[in-house]
Amino acid sequence: MHDELLRALPAPACAYVYDTAALRARAAMVRQALPSGASFLYAVKANGNPAVIAALASVCDGLEVASGGELALAVAAGAERIAFGGPAKTDAELAAAVAAGALINVESVHELRRLAAIAPTPPAVCLRVNRPGGGLQGSHTMTGTPTPFGIEESQLGEAMRIHGVTVIGFHLHAVSNNLDGVAHAAFVRDSLAWSLRTARDLGIALQVVNVGGGFGVDYLGDASMDLSPLSDIVVPPGVDLVFEPGRFLAADAGAYAATVIDIKTTHGRTFAVLRGGTHHFRLPAAWGYSHPFTVVPVDEWPHPYPRPSVEDCLVDAVGELCTPRDVLTRGQHVEALRAGDILVFGRAGAYGWDISHHEFLRHEPPAFLVI
Repeated sequence: MHDELLRALPAPACAYVYDTAALRARAAMVRQALPSGASFLYAVKANGNPAVIAALASVCDGLEVASGGELALAVAAGAERIAFGGPAKTDAELAAAVAAGALINVESVHELRRLAAIAPTPPAVCLRVNRPGGGLQGSHTMTGTPTPFGIEESQLGEAMRIHGVTVIGFHLHAVSNNLDGVAHAAFVRDSLAWSLRTARDLGIALQVVNVGGGFGVDYLGDASMDLSPLSDIVVPPGVDLVFEPGRFLAADAGAYAATVIDIKTTHGRTFAVLRGGTHHFRLPAAWGYSHPFTVVPVDEWPHPYPRPSVEDCLVDAVGELCTPRDVLTRGQHVEALRAGDILVFGRAGAYGWDISHHEFLRHEPPAFLVI
């Protein structure tokens, strides 16, 4: 990904590269694949870089945020619509969301009472519901099991007795990083049917059914969730069916790159030690997988001492932190690798920098290149 741009960085290079054209193209693909009449918001938690947010705010229907900080970014980006979720909203965040005109996805009966007391006029809200079951497989299960997310279905009657808010729909996000498009389409159809039935029973004039995100990518290959099964879902008249993809929009538009500082073999394993690591790109360590890399050769070697190198061997790509868990990749084959070459980790545009423990050991942060 943009090899010459990386070679031009001061050595040793360490950078994220974000491609705004790729972001816009991905958003166009998602829009084409979704059912007629559906809308989609970019989930800012996947990548909060202001340039990424600006690019996606210009082509998505709006932004989904989960904190006051993300809300401020969405307002600054001029988002046409903002949805605000998350299980621990403060009073200040609720007030800011109301002032910004955001649609709040309320996570508990207590939060609903707090919001009613804070808002000067009754705001329209969606109830996030933790329904039993779900049936989707992914990296993180949000509902259908004990989690801090959403209101249990048995508590909806109590929620509807709270005055000072107007319930207009439901938020039913269930799982992250699902790779089964057929199962996802079945989940959306079931969510619509459940929402219509529950709204009727509770006396809600249903306007919004938000099924969240969860569109997955396979970090060990090139596969992504097939969105085509979603296209023939019928959206009921008068209902805004909302999707909130994050990872699916941003992952392929970003890469993490780091120079090989050293190559060494200890106890039979060969390590490429990087200027970088999991404090910049935590996802592989957090999920326990080996993230594939490509090699950008850098021929220049301006030093008087020998250049460490290996050929035709398996390499562990590890970082600069003082912990043996600072590992991005284990056992990837390389034809040739030298100190001074650059490793590029693709599909790093989502949940890369944003979830990483930046301050551990206080190394310099990576550069951020936006093209």
